[in-house]
Amino acid sequence: MGKKINRFVYWTPRILSIIFILFLAMFSLDVFDMKLGFWETALGLFMHNIPVFVLLIVLLIFWKHEIVGGIVFILAGTLYVAIMLMNMLRNSFEWYMVFWSLQIAGPAFLIGILFIINWLKKRNNQRDTLIK
Repeated sequence: MGKKINRFVYWTPRILSIIFILFLAMFSLDVFDMKLGFWETALGLFMHNIPVFVLLIVLLIFWKHEIVGGIVFILAGTLYVAIMLMNMLRNSFEWYMVFWSLQIAGPAFLIGILFIINWLKKRNNQRDTLIK
């Protein structure tokens, strides 16, 4: 049973982070609706996908270093909520925007927490191995 839980805790945040990154990349596809030229479309895709590129780089780093992934995903979710709250305070406050921001930040928080749990389990296993 312990090995199944360890495999679940190991693979779940990694798979969810890949799905989350692909989900964020889907939002950049609205650039094609703007009827822009090639270079404007390329620039628009690049600008929309900067968070995706950052998270892909971080994914490569935290594949082995779970604590980095945990911290970055939690910070990314917090940053997104903070930006959304600042926009709501500047413009008009609508409750649906809070729930909308949680739809993006919520999975980031979950993935970050799962990476930290994986890191803690790995650290505890290493400590137990050293004690034996």
